[in-house]
Amino acid sequence: MQLPLSRRAILTGAAVGGGLFVGWYLWPRHYSAPLIAGEDEYGFGGWLTIGKDGVVTVAVPQLEMGQGVTTLLPQIVAVELGADWRQIAVQPVPPSGAQPNIPLAAKWAPLWSSIPSLADEPGDMLAGRFARDHAFSATADGTTLAAYEQPVREAAAAARAMLAMVAAKRWGTDWEQCEVEGGLVQFGKRTLRFGDLAEEAATMRAPDPAPLRPDPPAERPVGEDDDSVDTLFPRLDLPSKIDGSMIFAGDVRLPDLVFAAIAHGPIGMQELVGYDAKTVKKIRGLVGVVKHKRWIAAVASNSWQAQKALKALRPRFSGPGAVGTEKLEQVLTTAARGEGETILSFGDPDSQLQQGAAGATYYIAPALHAAIETASATARLSDGRLELWIASQAPEAARAAAGEAVGLSPDKVVLYPLEAGGSFDARLEKQHAIEVAQIAKAIGKPVQLTWSRAEESRMVPPRTPVAIALTASLGQGDSLTPSAWRARLACPATVREFGERLFDNATPEAAMERAAGKADPLACEGALPPYAIPNVAIEHVPVTLSLPTARLRGNAAAYTAFATECFIDELAARAARNPLLYRMEMLGQQPRLVEVLRRAAQIGEWGAGDGGTGEGMAVVRMDAVGDPQRAGGGRIACIAEARAGGSGFEVERLIAVVDIGRIVNLDLARQQIEGGLMFGLALARGSSAVWHRGMPSPARLGAMGLPGLADTPDMTIEFVSSDAPPFDPGELGVAVAPPAIANALYAATGKRFRRLPLMETVA
Repeated sequence: MQLPLSRRAILTGAAVGGGLFVGWYLWPRHYSAPLIAGEDEYGFGGWLTIGKDGVVTVAVPQLEMGQGVTTLLPQIVAVELGADWRQIAVQPVPPSGAQPNIPLAAKWAPLWSSIPSLADEPGDMLAGRFARDHAFSATADGTTLAAYEQPVREAAAAARAMLAMVAAKRWGTDWEQCEVEGGLVQFGKRTLRFGDLAEEAATMRAPDPAPLRPDPPAERPVGEDDDSVDTLFPRLDLPSKIDGSMIFAGDVRLPDLVFAAIAHGPIGMQELVGYDAKTVKKIRGLVGVVKHKRWIAAVASNSWQAQKALKALRPRFSGPGAVGTEKLEQVLTTAARGEGETILSFGDPDSQLQQGAAGATYYIAPALHAAIETASATARLSDGRLELWIASQAPEAARAAAGEAVGLSPDKVVLYPLEAGGSFDARLEKQHAIEVAQIAKAIGKPVQLTWSRAEESRMVPPRTPVAIALTASLGQGDSLTPSAWRARLACPATVREFGERLFDNATPEAAMERAAGKADPLACEGALPPYAIPNVAIEHVPVTLSLPTARLRGNAAAYTAFATECFIDELAARAARNPLLYRMEMLGQQPRLVEVLRRAAQIGEWGAGDGGTGEGMAVVRMDAVGDPQRAGGGRIACIAEARAGGSGFEVERLIAVVDIGRIVNLDLARQQIEGGLMFGLALARGSSAVWHRGMPSPARLGAMGLPGLADTPDMTIEFVSSDAPPFDPGELGVAVAPPAIANALYAATGKRFRRLPLMETVA
């Protein structure tokens, strides 16, 4: 069935037959093309098609979840190809070995490199082979540009050359003398439109290597960012989101579609042991009840009736015992005082930290994802083929798991990728894909499954709780900067646990069991301070909890930065030093960090606070994937102005200066930093839960302490011009805001804040 979407909209793609893709790389394999040319369209390398009407459709293998990827990749194509932005369309495509996310595969290699067939290969080759063989195009860790900028540029450059070849042949000139701009191929005063050339151009042999333009400049110079400057590349998904025409998983409508509501047991009590079957028989519109060992679903002709029937079923669950997290902080802080497994060490921190060391322990509570859209999916199973409409950050894993759940091989499963209404890494999980497939098989009709907010809070594992014990020995002399540093993190092997669910399709309980007791470097990411400290040790104390844990926007850096930057402030106070000068003294080998911190302090007029409002600062460095020299990556400094208030605290202003290398789209970068700062503010205010008898509390958005419009601070964002490789800005604001706010509150109240969220400790 054709969904009612225009060519200019975000289109759905299907993992069905089509041509073969041969990458612009000399890779000795052929793959099914993820982007299929339609009627009067002509394909160029699997990344783009050009129609007779001149419309250029760009394949996007990454999930759009608000970060703007369905504008970013098409923009790169438009610039390299020489297209007019008004002729660009975008099509999300299903996973394919033709479009692998190799940088992310390389970073996550410890989670899957035990696969026997791959174990003997070198690291880079291993990541590439795994990503291609497993159609690994997951969206995570800000790897979109690292993975896809070069391939889409090469595809666009090749297409540009092929268009110019056809035009040059008609004009009797050399194709390299032709200019391609604004959707036209030009030679002197002669011009031809893309649409006039596309059919013949698609048959030309692309030059090898592709004739890339010089590195494209930023969309506009940094600094020309006031409201009077219109963006050259407005978001392609914005109009449909504003007028409500965007299709999400819960908007899909198919013939004979029915709706499912589902209930899972409390954490620790997953086995369904009973329900009241007789109570639902008279509910109008009820189609059926589907029961599973771990859940029960009511299926009806509309979602309201399905929810009504589910409530009437009154399902009962049993298990080893419902999980409670009331003593979680005590367990983890105690563990943080024990011995850990060394993740990183240099110098001689053990001898340096024996006497007179300063120390503090920070506790970060479990954090919920709290995306606006809860887990949703639509499935149709007929004639031995499963169709799945879903928003997934790991679409191939979701496709394979859904097929396995109903006894189908992956080639019998068609996945239609849709946008997500937020995710924050929640859509890396795939349980709802499995469930909707099983319900569709049991009912024999197309089914739409949407988890309630309570189910989302219960079934999407939270970001891990963690206790971080920091110890530092202060040097001699006037500066009293740290000469030695130890960070000891007590938390589950949370990223290994996530990997077991993602790559091996393990249940949450099995994943926890397999990961138990193993050191997890990715769970300690960002724990190395950016400062010049000669003796450092980073340790992980793996703690086995009964609560499943997962990834969240900001990753481990969002909790390690909180502890590091708050502790640096404490050390500055102990040394009777200004926090700004104290940091500057230790950043002599970090010129990019020095610059963002200097400019943030200048804009924020550091030291001018008064009237009960405190100033706090924090800096964060995030390294790029596969960058051992740490030459790339992102840098951010934040100045927060905050005060204690009636609702706990008020953040009046956030000033952030950011260096993310070459900026591809300034508006998208600004949106990501602003959104990250607000997400960080949400983590400081709430976004957390306590599990009592296996149930999270609170389980409603309104009770999670999330900031509303009235809580939104004035934000000043400035970017630094940089020649470094581009870096995704989506995580930086998340990590830097909480410690800056905590340090500002200390300045305002004289009280140290060592727990996240901060709300409980402000009064």
